[in-house]
Amino acid sequence: MAMPIGSKRDDDMPSTPSSHHDSDFKRSSSHLRSGREAFGKVIRSWASKKFMTGCVILLPIAITFYTTWWLIQFVDFFSPIYFHIGINIFGLGFATSISFIFLVGVFMSYWLGASILRLGEWLIKQMPFIGHIYNASKQISSAISPDQKTQAFKEVVIIRHPRLGEYAIGFITSTLVLQSYSADEELCCVFIPTNHLFVGDIFLVSSKDVIRPNLSVREGIEIVVSGGMSMPQILSITQRENTQLNRSQSSRSRGQI
Repeated sequence: MAMPIGSKRDDDMPSTPSSHHDSDFKRSSSHLRSGREAFGKVIRSWASKKFMTGCVILLPIAITFYTTWWLIQFVDFFSPIYFHIGINIFGLGFATSISFIFLVGVFMSYWLGASILRLGEWLIKQMPFIGHIYNASKQISSAISPDQKTQAFKEVVIIRHPRLGEYAIGFITSTLVLQSYSADEELCCVFIPTNHLFVGDIFLVSSKDVIRPNLSVREGIEIVVSGGMSMPQILSITQRENTQLNRSQSSRSRGQI
């Protein structure tokens, strides 16, 4: 269809100032909306990070205070006695409990106390079900005992396990001598914890293949309980282990020659 002479299409019509104003308003409103969304994302990200930082800082503090409070209530077994007597002094039961534990430790270090303890242990072990509970509990307590004679974990060691180039941290529980026709060999009974401190595997490792780091038994227990998070960044081996390594390296070099 032919267009009349002098007529113009809508595309050829000049834009009015109102149309320019509407388009500028839409662009500005879209930019403002996107700016608000970006600002909101930044604020939410900042708030979530700060909240997680607060949780990370407060969680170990809360667990420490809660565990300490539970331990105080667990150890404080004299407060009910004082309560029935009518004495209500804050901290008296806990102080009495600590003093009682200290006196028991002093008394059991002498011959009379040790004899009474052995007699009591013998009586408890004769009970069918309670004896097993006592044996397990005593093994747990002896693992961190300060007495080297009764301490279950003698020393923290590192052995090559399970494959070449991989190492595992463990505890020496005892030593033995393996007798053979050629020569006797000293073996270390190494306990490697798996999913728990007192659940694991036992390996008989030659004393020459045992690596002894400069870690105490308490530090080794902390490493196992924390899942390796308390592991120091640098480990050094003792002088005894250095001497053994030098000897093994020299013997290997001689064998190659």
